[in-house]
Amino acid sequence: MDINYPLILVVLTAVAFAIWLLDRLALAPRRARRGAGLRQRFPGWEQQGSADALGYAAEASRALREPLAVEYARSFLPVLAAVLVLRSFLFEPFQIPSSSMVPTLLVGDYILVNKFTWGIRLPVLNTKVIELGQPRRGDVMVFFPPNRPEYFIKRVIGLPGDRIAYRGKVLYVNGEEAPQELMMQMPPAAPTYQILEENLDGAHHVMRKELLRSGPDNFEITVEPGHYFMMGDNRDNSSDSRVWGQVPEANVVGKAFAIWMHWDSFFSLPDFSRAGMIR
Repeated sequence: MDINYPLILVVLTAVAFAIWLLDRLALAPRRARRGAGLRQRFPGWEQQGSADALGYAAEASRALREPLAVEYARSFLPVLAAVLVLRSFLFEPFQIPSSSMVPTLLVGDYILVNKFTWGIRLPVLNTKVIELGQPRRGDVMVFFPPNRPEYFIKRVIGLPGDRIAYRGKVLYVNGEEAPQELMMQMPPAAPTYQILEENLDGAHHVMRKELLRSGPDNFEITVEPGHYFMMGDNRDNSSDSRVWGQVPEANVVGKAFAIWMHWDSFFSLPDFSRAGMIR
């Protein structure tokens, strides 16, 4: 199960806000009253070096000191709130953990996901509150698979109502074959896989096809209303809708649109040569 960063961020922001609000409504006015009382006790508190000034300073350092929790909450609340808004409603970073989207996305790629292009959703609940658009065939989507609390990333193959068929490693959408153009075979001498460009109604993308083995094949299905049929670009090495079913609209997280870094491991250097838009 993935770490629920949105939930952690919401809880931290809520706690910081609660502490800040408690201070503004109760603790800060109490400190202000203490300060007024001290100034009455030490009328010469503004006279530098006087006995009243020294006495006031000694007691004020203890009586008027802001609690440490309030200090931290006041400092971190703007940062937490800004990050919460950014990750929940605008853009969220993700790391690619598997090879199911090769060659489009590699293990170790760090990507950005647009959280608002298909609508504004509440953090944690993931409930859409503002409709802004709909996924299109060929989009790369981050989502939660049915009954699995972890992030997945695949390509949108079928929209609600589409008739999807997959035979002989060739995709058919509503009875029309998705054209595939061979780009290369690897290794050249005795190829074991091919890299092809597939055309999904004008959305061109690269995909990988194994020559010596096959993934889930030979099926036909109609996409249910409010659902999407997802497949990985590494067609023969992808656990996707062919395995665990269609993705309900409520499980959509956002549209993956850019690679900003590639980092193989902690002991390697980040690589920015793959930075660019996802196609």
